[in-house]
Amino acid sequence: MPLVVKKFGGTSVGNLDRIRNVAKKVKKAVENGEKVVVVSSAMSGETDKLLEYCYSLSKRPNPREVDQVVSTGEQVAIGLLSIALQEMGIPAVSLTGWQVPIETDDIHTKARIKHINSKRIKEELDKGKVVIVAGFQGIDKNGDITTLGRGGSDTTAVALAAALKADICEIYTDVPGVFTADPRIVPEAKKIPIISYEEMMEMASLGSKVMQIRSVEFAAKYKVKIHVRSSFNDEEGTWIMEENEEMEKVAVRGISHDLKESKITVVKVPDKPGIAAKLFKTLGDKNIVVDMIVQNVSHEGYTDISFTVNKTDADYAEDIAKEVAKEVGAAGVDRNDKIAKISVVGLGMKTHAGTAGKMFDVLQKEGINIYAISTSEIKISCLIDEKYAELAVRALHEAFIEDKDVMVID
Repeated sequence: MPLVVKKFGGTSVGNLDRIRNVAKKVKKAVENGEKVVVVSSAMSGETDKLLEYCYSLSKRPNPREVDQVVSTGEQVAIGLLSIALQEMGIPAVSLTGWQVPIETDDIHTKARIKHINSKRIKEELDKGKVVIVAGFQGIDKNGDITTLGRGGSDTTAVALAAALKADICEIYTDVPGVFTADPRIVPEAKKIPIISYEEMMEMASLGSKVMQIRSVEFAAKYKVKIHVRSSFNDEEGTWIMEENEEMEKVAVRGISHDLKESKITVVKVPDKPGIAAKLFKTLGDKNIVVDMIVQNVSHEGYTDISFTVNKTDADYAEDIAKEVAKEVGAAGVDRNDKIAKISVVGLGMKTHAGTAGKMFDVLQKEGINIYAISTSEIKISCLIDEKYAELAVRALHEAFIEDKDVMVID
């Protein structure tokens, strides 16, 4: 019997009718001879509501207590789904992250999975039950509930698939697969039938909302084959798997955008060795992930250092930057929350020249100024004003993707 992990997002379990729809899909899979482990997110909007409660009481609530609160959303969803399956005559059991257990580090609100004890899940599967696991959560060495960050249910699903050596991990969502751009911005966006782990990791890190980056990292490490598909139909979605030569025939596979970053600039920093190290080491010690970094050319012994962080970390990062600025004698700190990161991604960039020049030319023709540039072998990212984000995505999609194949399947 094939073992399949099926993950359902918040929209898929957004109300009781949708939970019944998920239960029907699972029932059909069981009747087709599959062993099924389900990973569920909280019902749509529930996590945001719980976070709003926390931040209404405190500007900076204790992260441990935030995890206590927000982890309850998934617990409700898995219990309801288990009840729905049992009502359809399918034996099922729901397990929270700490009942599995899924062991994590102790970095609250963005914990990382360290180990999964699959013994209980296997025992329940051997009894003929569907096992429904709460996504997004685990338990640390102190016995405290932790959460894995937004989109963490994807990571739970892929990590379980790896631990259980599942045949496939299906990610059910409200879209029918991975697209060349956000279809809400670019109606002409195309579904990508097959994409490499490497490309998907870049797209996830650059703003694509379909998959969380850590889940793709897990999949790449343990060679978990992922099928991203819609909860609302049975159509083929997007397969995420190992790279093959055919994938490099297309220079650009997708255009991503991210509106969730803030730019912080330490102004007029004395141009001396060790200051950048001090700033970024302090940020790292506070578990703040820095994305893009730009240091201006020194002028009269001073320079500016700019960097971007996720908006959820911006308050903390700004405070740290101000402390360091005061210590080193910098003039001050500026912050800009109205920025966007626009990226083009594709394995084919390794073998196709001219992608960067073409991207910059497209943005220049639209009158869009670039504040920072970041590159890798398979992506180019530009930091621009937030108000131009949709224009940039549409222009780049037209230039790189429309009227071109997004994949050649051998």
